[in-house]
Amino acid sequence: MPDDALGTAMLDRFRGSLRAPCIYRDGDETADAHIVEHYLVSQEQWPDSKWEFLDSLRTPLLDVGCGAGQHSLAVQERGEVVAFDVSPNAVRTARERGVENVLVGNMFSPPVDDDTGFETLLAVGTQIGLAGSLDGLAELLDTFASLTTETGELVVDSYDPTSLTPETCFGYRDDPREGFARRQFHVEYGVLHEPTLDFLLCSPERLEAVAETVGLDVREVVVPHEDSAYYRMRLR
Repeated sequence: MPDDALGTAMLDRFRGSLRAPCIYRDGDETADAHIVEHYLVSQEQWPDSKWEFLDSLRTPLLDVGCGAGQHSLAVQERGEVVAFDVSPNAVRTARERGVENVLVGNMFSPPVDDDTGFETLLAVGTQIGLAGSLDGLAELLDTFASLTTETGELVVDSYDPTSLTPETCFGYRDDPREGFARRQFHVEYGVLHEPTLDFLLCSPERLEAVAETVGLDVREVVVPHEDSAYYRMRLR
């Protein structure tokens, strides 16, 4: 199994014993992985906009790539949540924080029954970009859709390449196709080095076109932070 650098850093930081900086690396370039900011900010510090978003998510909910479980912790207070992450130590962190139903699993083969019937499938953190290609992305969205009810929705996210540059996006790579780019880096934590992650980034228009190929309609596109390339999309 590859080194579980990010998950181990989450677990150590939650337990109060971070042993080294956790970083993203792209060749000679490095950047802070922002373990606390991305995964461990306390609910008391969340802005109203985050609570409004989480309150809008219907249950039962499947939290894909849950990390340290911040979304699951909030939503399970009012409904059923199943969470999973490919990182065993991220799962340990989520469990120690209080997530009740959390599993180790890969989003390309979700560890849940096809007939479970979720009202919401939450897959944020730009992780859908790891599908790598348009065909892979369509297949992934189709898999996700098969896990929801007829009234269910997918909540996914990405960065809009039309608003990105190498200076504003760590690991940025150009793509000759309009509305696409790539992002590549790997995570290091002390002696732990994960394999390189290769994300396909899509503009909202390009992601909508892929979703349409598997029968999904865009319900909403939200840019949570003004002047940001990040956006969140709800599909039904």
